[in-house]
Amino acid sequence: MIGGFDIGGTYTDIVILDPASKTLRTGKVGSTPGDPSEGFLEGLMSLAVDPADLQLVIHGTTVATNAILERNGCKCGLIATKGFRDILELRRRDRPHLYGLTGDYRPLIPRYQRLEVTERISAEGEVVTPLNEDELISAAERLVAEEVEAVVVSFLNSYANPAHEHRARTLLQQRWPDLFVVASSEVLALFREFERTSTAVVNAYVQPVMSRYLTRLHGYLSEKGYDRDLLVMQSNGGTVGTVSARERPVNTVLSGPAAGVIAAAEIAMESGFHNLINYDMGGTSLDVSLVVEGKPVFSSGREIEFGIPVMLSMIDIQTVGAGGGSIARIDEGGILQVGPKSAGAEPGPICYGRGGEDPTVTDAQAVLGRINPYYRIAGGSLDVERARQGIAKVLGQPLGLSTEAAAEAVLAVAANRTIGSIRRISIDRGYDPRDFALFSFGGAGPLFISHLLRETGAQIGLVPYYPGVLSAWGCAIANLQRDYVAMVNRRLTDLTSDEVIAQLEAQQAEGEHFLNQEKVALSRIHVLREAELSYEGQTHQLRIGLPAGGLSLPGIRAAFHDAYLERFGASRDQFCGLDTLLEELPVRLMNLRTTVIGIRAEYAMRDLMPSCQDPPASALKGTRPVWSAGEWIECPTYERAGLSRGAELEGPAVIEQHDTTVWLDDSTRAQVDATGNLVVRLL
Repeated sequence: MIGGFDIGGTYTDIVILDPASKTLRTGKVGSTPGDPSEGFLEGLMSLAVDPADLQLVIHGTTVATNAILERNGCKCGLIATKGFRDILELRRRDRPHLYGLTGDYRPLIPRYQRLEVTERISAEGEVVTPLNEDELISAAERLVAEEVEAVVVSFLNSYANPAHEHRARTLLQQRWPDLFVVASSEVLALFREFERTSTAVVNAYVQPVMSRYLTRLHGYLSEKGYDRDLLVMQSNGGTVGTVSARERPVNTVLSGPAAGVIAAAEIAMESGFHNLINYDMGGTSLDVSLVVEGKPVFSSGREIEFGIPVMLSMIDIQTVGAGGGSIARIDEGGILQVGPKSAGAEPGPICYGRGGEDPTVTDAQAVLGRINPYYRIAGGSLDVERARQGIAKVLGQPLGLSTEAAAEAVLAVAANRTIGSIRRISIDRGYDPRDFALFSFGGAGPLFISHLLRETGAQIGLVPYYPGVLSAWGCAIANLQRDYVAMVNRRLTDLTSDEVIAQLEAQQAEGEHFLNQEKVALSRIHVLREAELSYEGQTHQLRIGLPAGGLSLPGIRAAFHDAYLERFGASRDQFCGLDTLLEELPVRLMNLRTTVIGIRAEYAMRDLMPSCQDPPASALKGTRPVWSAGEWIECPTYERAGLSRGAELEGPAVIEQHDTTVWLDDSTRAQVDATGNLVVRLL
């Protein structure tokens, strides 16, 4: 059996795949923020799974992300080149808000824990000033006296020559073997000193936390008879073993959401959909992403929060605080706001009855009758009356609205935040939502599918068979993956094809060696090669794919030129002669990237779902009052498992299942396709 686990801020999702019997079991339990491993083990027990029976365990985790957002990572220090201790605060010329100069920034390492040493390497990699080892030891002694758990060594231009950083790391580890030491050039060997330092600092800040968590979790599983490695989901959509995850926890900052994107792309492909706008609305956050021509869209980095960038290759996911547990409030200007703060797993929404007093999106859904109070996710029932009282007191009375109107307003604001994220990741990047299917998942996502179809212009919505645990499924089917990047920063005309090929082959060899060390059964190895280029004088690069064979520098230039025109203009005619000018500009090859993917055995969701041949009427559970279009109506409710392939429903209707609820308003209809997905369209 294979276990996929996604540990979120509110729920821990579990998928148990048995390839031998071609069966799939799913579960959902409340997360345990104090110790996420407890929720992990509780999920196993809820499905009566013996860890000794598992051949492989893969999980996505929010441990690294939450450590940053909640500022509960380790105490760490920074040793920088003399004159550069303040690089974290100098940052870039940006601000947290578009208008005004309000807001604040707190570096992960305070200034008194950032020290300097004498050394200097030029941008060409030449040693200008040798490393002063006495100053290094003295600085480290001061940091150890401050009881830091980790130290970042980030020297100027170490991407060009990491010798000083490597020497510093060796000296510190020899003297303090229990100290976590991170060399920036080993985390990110690229220029841009701030981004490289920030990425290394994030890695060090969460490394002790992640290391303890993985050690503890692996130990628990080992005690129960699980004798294999535990794989961890990365932000790039691939997995690594615990040793690699402990060394580079920065690679897991979008662990769970990335697994959801991988699962969405695979399931949609089974139904013939190649272009997706994914929105994953869980209990704590909303994650929006794109799949174009069957492949997730990647970025070269993102900000975890303002002023804290992580510049690593990862699936491009936009995250906002707009989940089912997001708290609704009235701000100082008297405007209704939803999120980013969440009620989380503890105390949770008011209707959970765990002491929560702040109304949430889930409370609004319950008050409007769209969630069955006796069919709650992860078991138990909902206290709808308490939720009504909370919404009326906190929102309805101050705004002069009825309880139902206030609940509707909460959902409208949450939907608008979702629509804003969808527009930023699609329209703002030149994609038309009408060319995409809207893929809805997460425990709270399918409740908004009708509203979002109307407002975004997307023609089709897809709700998979297990939307509430989709990220756990993504973990279960994910491949092993390792990304490599090498800085070149030379004109194409100054290079030879042999030099480029040699660098790519070296990266591939290192990646294949890494996969062999992981000792996971693979069916084959797939290699992707990419280059980042720019025209001479440009600050930012464009990333293009490279062919597996027949690589030539003129071919790279031509591919870059075509990609540039496609990215920045609809046709060559729009450039009005600029096309010819670009042909004359020198092109710089900035970075070479290689992605080495270990392909595991492949499993299709359609082969694992239960089959139902009964007519839709057999899935009808009855009716209940649901608030729709400004009034209470008796709305039919259906059991999702009772809907056979080809079954059609027309809204208003509620479709219930153990991991989520689908709400179809009177403007939409749905049909179950051949793979079990609900295909939702506007009437």
